[in-house]
Amino acid sequence: MVRKKSNSPSAEDAMLINPPYSARHWTGFSIVLAGLMLMMASASAPSPFYPALQQDIGFSDLAMTGIFAVYTLFLLAVLLTAGSSSDHLGRRPVLSVGFALLAAALVLFEEATTVEGLLFARALQGVACALLLSTLSATLVDLEPPSRPGLAAIANSVIPLAGLALGALVSGFVMGIAVAPKLDIFGGLALLCVVLTVAVWALPETSPRHEGFLAALRPRLGLPEQARAAFWRAAPAIIAGWATGGLYLSLGAPIMARVFGLHSTFIQAFVVTLLAGTGALACFFARAYNPRQITLAGTAALAFGILLTLVGMGLVSLPLYLVALGVAGMGFGTCFYGSLRTLIPLSAPDERGELFASLLTLSYLAFGAPTLLAGLLLPVLGLTVTATGYGLLIVLLAAAAYVARKVSGQS
Repeated sequence: MVRKKSNSPSAEDAMLINPPYSARHWTGFSIVLAGLMLMMASASAPSPFYPALQQDIGFSDLAMTGIFAVYTLFLLAVLLTAGSSSDHLGRRPVLSVGFALLAAALVLFEEATTVEGLLFARALQGVACALLLSTLSATLVDLEPPSRPGLAAIANSVIPLAGLALGALVSGFVMGIAVAPKLDIFGGLALLCVVLTVAVWALPETSPRHEGFLAALRPRLGLPEQARAAFWRAAPAIIAGWATGGLYLSLGAPIMARVFGLHSTFIQAFVVTLLAGTGALACFFARAYNPRQITLAGTAALAFGILLTLVGMGLVSLPLYLVALGVAGMGFGTCFYGSLRTLIPLSAPDERGELFASLLTLSYLAFGAPTLLAGLLLPVLGLTVTATGYGLLIVLLAAAAYVARKVSGQS
């Protein structure tokens, strides 16, 4: 899993990778921040619609899980093949294609009236987001202001969580007041994606074109050699954190409806907002601490918070459940942030796309695989037993990640 670099960059490439920082770089950094938030908002925006779509179209819990999981499956497939494409083709063309595909996927989701239509829309969204995730994350690091070291790491943690929180909350709110909420939400998101398809060409290009693009399309993962050990030390925390996101994006709304009897789309969407929002805030306030301290605190909060959510479900205590979910959200955010703080300094500019592709592949495997398994078990075991088993698995993963980081002694 070690990435072997081919040729050293030329002097011209070096100037392209590290040009003098200018107002254009700062503007580009801001555009990428907006693009990252928009992309993550588009990922969570469908969540409040699933129960209503299930009732309108008439499909099973297993089919709903499939609609959720197909996004992850296609995202992983593209990350494994084209995740590092911006290292070879340049950041701007990959971003432009990614936002164009995302706009098309959102329009298809808005128009879908069958399970097949929803599956196709979500699959295309997975392709688009795979191209965007690794490229946006790498571009943020490329365009980080020299006067603000560490800003890219905090932005790569806070902005995606803020986007998840905002997308779900706005969707739930609009569903409660709008005549045509699907059109308002997905049409509006698609329009913003079209704007970004053009706007990304204003960015300074930070990744010179390199040979080897076709060879890079072979399914594989790569890591800079100097980042390999740190990546595997961080892996348990990454897996625990992203498995938590999968749990509440897929089962959060049904838990609110079936366990607590709350059917308001706004309240159901609030679950995602609470989880992601507290995660974003925790990342922001954790920025003064070192990566080891952040990861230890994050894994502890995640294990304790998820355990308390299960107690809240068992007691049917909504206040306990929501407080516990906020604690779990802090862990959800900081587990990933601590890992980013460790890994980003270990990659060169022309290795960042591949590093983020590997990091996000692991993240979305943890996000999607337990969710797919939960969907298969849901019709057999029921919601409460399935969610409890899923939650206990996360508690064990988070506890193992805490112990692993505690004994490693690495900062």
